[in-house]
Amino acid sequence: MPVDRDRALRIALLTYRGKPHVGGQGVYVRHLSKALVDLGHHVEVLGGPPYPILDDRVPLVELPSLDIWSDPHPMRKPRIWEWKDWTDVAEHASFSTGNFSEPMAFSLRAWRHLRHRRDEFDLIHDNQTLGWGLLKLQQEGWPILETIHHPITVDRKLELEHARTPWEKFGKRRWYSFTRMQSQVAQRMTRVMSVSESSKGDIAADHGVDADKIHVVPVGVDPELFLPVPSVERRPGHLVTTASADVAMKGLKFLLEAVAKLRTERHIELTIIGKRRPDSHASTVMTQLGLDDCVEFVSGVPDQRIVELYSEAELAVVPSLYEGFSLPAIEAMSCGVPLVATTGGALPEVTGKDGETCFSTVPGDSEALAATIARALDDPELRAKVGARGRQRVIDQWSWRHTALKTLDQYWAVLDEHEARGGN
Repeated sequence: MPVDRDRALRIALLTYRGKPHVGGQGVYVRHLSKALVDLGHHVEVLGGPPYPILDDRVPLVELPSLDIWSDPHPMRKPRIWEWKDWTDVAEHASFSTGNFSEPMAFSLRAWRHLRHRRDEFDLIHDNQTLGWGLLKLQQEGWPILETIHHPITVDRKLELEHARTPWEKFGKRRWYSFTRMQSQVAQRMTRVMSVSESSKGDIAADHGVDADKIHVVPVGVDPELFLPVPSVERRPGHLVTTASADVAMKGLKFLLEAVAKLRTERHIELTIIGKRRPDSHASTVMTQLGLDDCVEFVSGVPDQRIVELYSEAELAVVPSLYEGFSLPAIEAMSCGVPLVATTGGALPEVTGKDGETCFSTVPGDSEALAATIARALDDPELRAKVGARGRQRVIDQWSWRHTALKTLDQYWAVLDEHEARGGN
């Protein structure tokens, strides 16, 4: 029997962590769930800490973890009296081997919660958990759509390449061992959604997923929220970037090196939207380069303040070695700030042509990045054109409504396939 496309869907949306303002997972879940509700569907989010901030119409089921990676003491060792059930034991045991245990443990908690709620939802949409619990849910007859923004195996490769010591490389190799689980789960998902053609190719290559199973649905931005603020004046020589984690893939080291070079030639300042960790590699590089007085970190601020930070900057910079899509890039473009971005991963798909909708440079080269920033700062007329065209590109191609509509197409396809297999 064909699936009835006129009815409202009931969607269980899973996210094992959802930082509210930085980090793609929390942003994706918050805005996609709101856009789906706007279209008349019911979405319930199951999340682990840090919990996402959601629209008032979207219920959140909190699935507490041992919160091993929370501030102010990430990688703390939980005490035995913190164990509440067998999922906590599993999380702790996995962590004790040096593995990042959150995705596995969250998937088991989600399975335990949902296994008795089959009649309350039409399908599950998982946001890159890729844990063993997803296979249990699939075995029990749940239709599942899996979103993979990009394969974390890419992060693993870059982290190992940039490890400073053999001991650090050993630690990184253990921490990323969870990617083996993610590859095995991804291969057994019936339908996968990704955010770019570049990411689709990497998922097929790294996770071994049949490319025919992978369907591209780009993420979006709200152009009515992320928009130019005429009352805010741009600060000469001021740059802004987003760094949600101190990982090699984001290329923050190369931006700091570029700022140090530019500082010898001109006035330059950098605001990093993210939290500074005193023991992080980025913090060490900042101090070594003498940048503590011209680089500031801003964290835990609402979207409106992020919009103001973009409006204060002459340039936004995305120095990543790789991006599966890059929400910070389209948020900056939507605000009308001229963007300097590398060509890592899917960024050329997102940002468009050099000199038209962005200023492009190669990834992993601080000299080239400094030269591109200088070229942009020295040409205010071109900056204005690039900023205006960048915002128009976002308006024309990306909004969360567009993302929701295309995601709904994937939901119906999942349900059609499930029906064809005789699912219940």
